[in-house]
Amino acid sequence: MDKTYKTGFATLIARPNVGKSTLLNQIAGQKIAITSPVAQTTRYQIRCIYTDSISQIIFIDTPGVHRPLNKLGEYLSEESRASLDDSDVIIFLADASEEPGAGDKWIVENYLKNTKLPVIIALNKVDKANKQKLDFNALAYKQLFEKNYPIVKISAKTGKNVKVLLDKVREFLPLGDKLYPDDEITDQNLRSISAEVIREKIILNTKDEIPHSVAVIVEDYKHNNDIDKIKAQIIVSAESQKGIIIGKGGAMLKKIGTEARKEIEEIAQNKVFLEIFVKVKRGWQKDENTLKLLGYEKRAD
Repeated sequence: MDKTYKTGFATLIARPNVGKSTLLNQIAGQKIAITSPVAQTTRYQIRCIYTDSISQIIFIDTPGVHRPLNKLGEYLSEESRASLDDSDVIIFLADASEEPGAGDKWIVENYLKNTKLPVIIALNKVDKANKQKLDFNALAYKQLFEKNYPIVKISAKTGKNVKVLLDKVREFLPLGDKLYPDDEITDQNLRSISAEVIREKIILNTKDEIPHSVAVIVEDYKHNNDIDKIKAQIIVSAESQKGIIIGKGGAMLKKIGTEARKEIEEIAQNKVFLEIFVKVKRGWQKDENTLKLLGYEKRAD
């Protein structure tokens, strides 16, 4: 064992749509978490594994934290809370271009106020505000906490100061050997990544027409040397949503499938044959059995 090498877990927590997935993708150097301009896209803990000559940092993404409104919301909230227990350090990610909002204050009060773990305040989107505004907002975020936590101002989109953030995270990690091989950047498999890529394309192409009552199951993923064959099912909660996703003459579904296939091919480094079907399952986000089928299962105590 290298007596100077550090290995540990850092959990990212934030209100929806402040750039957690973008930051993970920036750190990994490629896409491992879906991103969209629409809030609440992350539904799983996605580990980004950053390895260099002096440390291995396992980043845990959490669902955008919000007050749960249904069974799916309860699952997302539990995932976020459980991630904190698995961590060595917490990164509270916030929008540097805005003053702390009700969502930020709710996270601090319900998740971070009584934590015994170290917290780093990472202010994202520094490219969207001038220095005076950034300094004002940074002070406002610092005042949310009773302790004097460090602040790092970053841009997940451009990569500005992301290395500074990594250095700060490393300060709080314990000594230890690597948990993952050097070339492994995530613990997500191609099946789960493919499902998330398809769901992202639905969100990006339908925008406000389809709420977040949509899920994707990859029913079959067969890998061959010359082509990967994927069969996926899109689940929505209403016939009207099914119609929107399929589109006139199947045009929208074809567009979603084409965009998803091209991106999966880049990630898998192989040709992909993608079949997508759409199924209506009314109120799936409130049904525990359906949530288990989709992988949104409560953790054991």
